[in-house]
Formats: sequence, structure tokens, C-alpha cells
Amino acid sequence: MAWQDLWAALALVLVIEGILPFLNPRRYRELIRVLDRMDDATVRRVGLISMLLGLGLLYLVR
Repeated sequence: MAWQDLWAALALVLVIEGILPFLNPRRYRELIRVLDRMDDATVRRVGLISMLLGLGLLYLVR
């Protein structure tokens, strides 16, 4: 994997992460409040599932 691919992937993460707050800032704030009320273990599980889904998708694409 070239460094250029890594930077492109990070740039795409920023673009995707910015879509919801740009299109619907009120809903984004509500989502942040929901995350704030979750316990750490639940947030970690969501993060782990997200990472595994991302790895699986990357494997399928590549």
C-alpha cells in the first residue's frame, strides 16, 4: 500500500464524516447526545463492529 492510498483513504473518511453535519446539523447533534448517554462498553462495541465491517468491505473491494 502506497502512502498516497493511505492519505486518499483518510481524506475520504473526512468527507464521509462531514456529510451528516453538513446536511442535517440538528440530527447530528441529536446523534452526539445519544452517543453521550451510552456507556463505554457499548460505544466500544459499535466501534469494533464498524471497524470489522470496514475491513470486510475493504477486503471485498481490494
